[in-house]
Parts: sequence; structure tokens; C-alpha cells
Amino acid sequence: MRKIELDIVALSHSVTQSHNYAVVLGERGGSRRLPIVIGSFEAQAIAVAMERMTPNRPLTHDLFKNALETFNIELKEVIISNLLDGIFYARLVCIKDGGEVIEIDSRTSDALAMAVRFNCPIYTFEFILDAAGVVLEDSEAETQETEEASIGEERKRALSSYSIDALNKLLEEVLTEENYERAAEIRDEIKRRQEKS
Repeated sequence: MRKIELDIVALSHSVTQSHNYAVVLGERGGSRRLPIVIGSFEAQAIAVAMERMTPNRPLTHDLFKNALETFNIELKEVIISNLLDGIFYARLVCIKDGGEVIEIDSRTSDALAMAVRFNCPIYTFEFILDAAGVVLEDSEAETQETEEASIGEERKRALSSYSIDALNKLLEEVLTEENYERAAEIRDEIKRRQEKS
């Protein structure tokens, strides 16, 4: 079967399931999207890696990455390999030091968190996109991008009213709560001000 490469295009609260998140994968060079509902811890693990943040102590996915690297095992790719009864299945395709290929069964959310850490490609198959994918029309895609940008701008404007000391204090608070998405926004605001001065 031909593999289709995907990119993570969005990470947001799930509309259908409260207390969960949705990671949206986009077909590279195409208009299809694959939304997958994931837990808050996995969403946080993906966000931390995407924002290149370094937590005080390694998260579980960082620990697993360190263990693989210690034993000279490289994560070559992640494949979202099946969809049964609404549940996505994934495999980590690893290469051992001697060139041996090993496939490890994984929850899709964990596989995505690992893919971001190893900066490796994410693939799926046509039948999965046919079953669970959605096609964004050009106008829908533009509307979604505009809405996401305006929400981001509102949050940035709210941060711009804080003093630099208040921002640093707020950053400490959200890091203690392990709210890494918000921490990234605060860090970006602090960085923006430092570049201005």
C-alpha cells in the first residue's frame, strides 16, 4: 500500500469530547485533514516538543526518546496503520544500530509525540483518509486559518497589557501547572519585548 505523508497542522480542544484535544494532521501537498482525538497529557507532550520547550524534568516521551538513543535505536517514521471501531492504531518504525528494522505497536497520540521529538515523517494509508479524513474546501481552509489567527491575536493583545515582571511571574505559574501551550505564548511575548529593547 502507498504511504501518504502527513504533517501536524493544528492542536486544539476537541469539539466533540470535553477534556480532550484534537490533533489535526494534514495531507502533505493535499487538502485532506485527519482529525484525531487525544488526551490532554499527550496534547501537552506534542505541544512541548513542537514549541521546543524544555521542561524541568523529562516527560515520559522524552525519557523514551533518551532510552532509544542510548541504545542506538533511531525512530525512522511513524505510520498510522489502521482504524478499527473508531480507534486509530500506529506503529513506530525503528532502526537498530546494525540496520535491523523493528516495528513497535503504539497509541497514535504517543506515536505523534515521538515523531515530533525525532523530527521523523508521519504516514498513513488511503483507506484511513477515506474513512476518517475530511476535505477542506479552499474557502473553509481560509476561514479556519483566519479564525485561528484572530484567536491568537486576541491572546497576544491580552499579554501585551502585562508588565515584563508580571509576564515572568505568569510564566512561572503556568510552567508549574504544566500548561506548556500558554507558556510558549508568554515566552514569545517576553522574547518580542526583549528584541524591541
